[in-house]
Amino acid sequence: MEKQFFRMLAKLNQALLPSMTKRRLDITRASKLQLALIGWRAWVTKRAINQ
Repeated sequence: MEKQFFRMLAKLNQALLPSMTKRRLDITRASKLQLALIGWRAWVTKRAINQ
C-alpha cells in the first residue's frame, strides 16, 4: 500500500513539478525553494524505489 502511494506521488511530481536537470540548474546557485524541491523529489523517488 505504501509503495503504491509513493509510486503515485512520484508520477505526480514528475507531471507537476519542474525538472531542475532539464533547466540545467547549477545546484550551487539554486535558491532555497529549488533546493527543497530537489530534496523532495529525491526523497519521494527513493521511497518509491526502495519499498
